[in-house]
Formats: sequence, structure tokens, C-alpha cells
Amino acid sequence: MNDQPRSRPRNSDGKGGGKPYRRPKKDPVRILAFEALRAVDERDAYANLVLPPLLRKAREGGNFDGRDAALATELVYGTLRRQGTYDAIIAACIDRPLREVDPPVLDVLALGAHQLLGTRIPSHAAVSASVELARVVLGDGRARFVNAVLRKIAAEDLDGWLEKVAPPYDEDAEDHLAIVHSHPRWVVSALWDALGGGRAGIEDLLEADNERPEVTLVARPGRSTTDELMDALGEEGALPGRWSPYAVRMAEGGEPGALDAVKDGRAGVQDEGSQLVAVALANAPIEGRDERWLDGCAGPGGKAALLAALAAERGAALLASEKQPHRARLVERALAGNPGPYQVIAADGTRPPWREGSFDRVLMDVPCSGLGALRRRPEARWRRRPEDLEGFAPLQRALLREALSAVRVGGVVGYATCSPHLAETRIVVEDVLKGRGGAPVEAEWIDVRPLMAGVAGLGEGPDVQLWPHLHGTDAMYLALLRRTA
Repeated sequence: MNDQPRSRPRNSDGKGGGKPYRRPKKDPVRILAFEALRAVDERDAYANLVLPPLLRKAREGGNFDGRDAALATELVYGTLRRQGTYDAIIAACIDRPLREVDPPVLDVLALGAHQLLGTRIPSHAAVSASVELARVVLGDGRARFVNAVLRKIAAEDLDGWLEKVAPPYDEDAEDHLAIVHSHPRWVVSALWDALGGGRAGIEDLLEADNERPEVTLVARPGRSTTDELMDALGEEGALPGRWSPYAVRMAEGGEPGALDAVKDGRAGVQDEGSQLVAVALANAPIEGRDERWLDGCAGPGGKAALLAALAAERGAALLASEKQPHRARLVERALAGNPGPYQVIAADGTRPPWREGSFDRVLMDVPCSGLGALRRRPEARWRRRPEDLEGFAPLQRALLREALSAVRVGGVVGYATCSPHLAETRIVVEDVLKGRGGAPVEAEWIDVRPLMAGVAGLGEGPDVQLWPHLHGTDAMYLALLRRTA
């Protein structure tokens, strides 16, 4: 009789345990979504730039179809939009501060939480798929932690969790809205100040920020038409624009890059709010000649391409200036083939190479916090800080001053920004006109509202703030000023 203890059965990987080791199943959709989230977190990348090449590579590898791409896209954007809500729920299910959980683990947990609380994927499938993903990208040990947390999350639906983790509205309205609608508290406060009104309006805005925006095309005048785009997309693939005469909205699932007009640069992808800004500037009444136009912050080129096409129809020339050389190259690509005269240069708009009074129309779409485009770049809400606005403010004022210097007397300047924050919109314009931080500028307001005929809810003027929940656009701001002396 052998008195030595029997050896414990081993798994196929040599580890002890009663059950044979099973290798985790690799789900290409969830692995891709995880890789995109890691790129957003580790490299401060934007999902709208990271995701397309990942999807393209997956399609080229085979076994990855349109439904897979749609699910991967939903997982990435849905998780990023609801990150604040999911973080609060995950924090309620663990026994340590959230900051002590490794970021890759948090990404897997957030992906799992979104499948459980934000999609129609059955709970058991959402947990199982997330645990398999954790085994592949994190290892078996941390996968057990993921399994335990997700099983706790699966015990409630989203409404049930929000009752537990969000304070009552009557006790702390901003914190309630921040958790329920997944925005940082300071962003909720800033948007509420800019919007005004009561609870209904701010909730509508925050909800709109969490919806997937439509893909909107622009038919560049003189080069394409909305009828051409509508015909190319088919009766079920397109809707006319709401406000812009050059806009066509695509049905879900369409690929704009497949259209001949987009391939040729005769049309492009451009939010309708961005189109309205360019069209309003182009149609603003001016005194005297109308021959030289300037886009002083032209990158990446959407507004510049529309302005160049509109200028060409009138025999005017556009100068498109962009400080960053790589963005200037994007502008060149956007303007390629424009029938009228144009030039693209890399130049700093605060120290420009052009002479004072050189232009008849000037657009200055200034760098900003991007709080008006949170539908498209949901990760931006988690990156921005209130102090970022202090860094933008001097630049925005300097650019507007130079724009007013660049335009001739009687000419028009458009000050635009993709932010509704008051510190980046009307306050900047008022400070420049009153000479705060510099000499006063002799200019008068132009009422923008008649130049956006048919667009409802434009406020009291003379400037205009567009809103996602009211207009279906990004939250673009536009002030028009005529230089008077």
C-alpha cells in the first residue's frame, strides 16, 4: 500500500482544481469595444477617431459583419455616455473606493453594466459575456471579481439603481441630475445657467446629450444638391434637413463615405448647426464690396468648405487659416476641387500675416471646451475641468479682437463656438466690445435670427444659441458684428 498522499487532479494548464481548465471564449465585438475604451482612457483619444479604424480592421479580418459593428459602436458610445451613472452604481457594489480599481477592470465593469442596464441583452448573457471578456483581457483572478460585481448590478434595473445612488432632486438638484443623466456636476450647472428655465428644460438637454446624433450631410452649393444626395441614399435612407437648405439627414446604418458626392468632396458630413453658422455669416448684410472672405480658425475644414462654395457662387475668394499644420492639411483636403478661388495657410490667428481691414467677411470659430458637442464626443465631458475655461478665455478674446481688426469698416465678423457656456459665448463678445483686457472695439451687433429664417426657439437675440434638444443640432453659438470704425 502506498502511504504517500495522492496528487490533486490538475487542470489542463497544470493548476490544481477539480474541473478541467476551459479557455475563455474570445468575443471579437467586446474585445474591440474594450480596446476602444482603453485607447480613450490611456491616450486621451476620441472614440469617433479610434473606433472607425478598429471596425475597418475587424471587417477586413472577416467574420465581423454590420450587426457586429453596430453592437460594438453601441457598447463604446453607450458606455462612455453613461460613464458617470455606471461609476456610481459600480461604486455601490464594491468595498473599496472606485479610484483603487484598476482602469482596465473598470472598463470591463462599465461595459458589463451598460449591457445589463442600457441594452436589451438578457442579464445572464451580459454577465457571461463580460466575464469571458475579463478572462481574456484581465485574467481569471480579476474575472472572478468582475463576475461578483456584475451579479450584484444585475439584481436591479436602471431605475432601481438610480433610486439608490442618486440623491433626491429636492435635496440636491444638480447632483441628482449629474448622476441620473451622467454629466459632471459642474457641467450640469454651466448648462443650466446658459439654458435658463426650470427642471424640464435642463433634463431635456441632458437627455439629448446622451442620444446618438444623426449623421447629417451638406450638399456644397455649386458642386452638389440635396436632390442628388436624397436620390443616392434612396427613399428609406434619407430625410431632408430641418433648417439648412443644404442639409440631408441619413437614416441609421448608412455609410456616408460610400456616396460618390462625399468621395469627390462635393458633399460632406457636417452638423446642421455648423451649416447654419456658415450660411448666416454668408448672408449677413454688408456695405460695399463683397470679395474677400476669411475663415480664421478653419480646421478641420467643414465650415471652410461650405463658405468656399458660397463665396465661389458670388465671385468672392476665401482665405482659410489654421494654426496647426496637420489641421491645415485637413482643410486643404476639404476644399480640394472648389470651383472658386481659395487659399489655405497655416497661421496663428492671434498674430496674423494679413493686414488690418483686408476682408469683407470673417468667421472666427474659436477653440473651446466643446461642451456643445457632447453627443458626438461623450468622453469630453469627463476630461474637461472648470479651470479649462480660464485657459480658453484669453485666446477666444484675442482671436475675436484680431477678427474685428481683419475686417474692413462695414464688413461682418462671425464669432462662433461649439459651446453654450456663457463664459465662452456672450461674455467673450461683450468683453471685447467694451474693451475689457484691451482697447474697446467699434462694432455693432447684427441680429442673427432673421438670417436663420424658420428656425424656432432662437431666444431674444441678437446672438443665437442652438440646442440639441430644441434644434437637433450641436449647441453652436453665433454672434455677428459689423465693424463701424
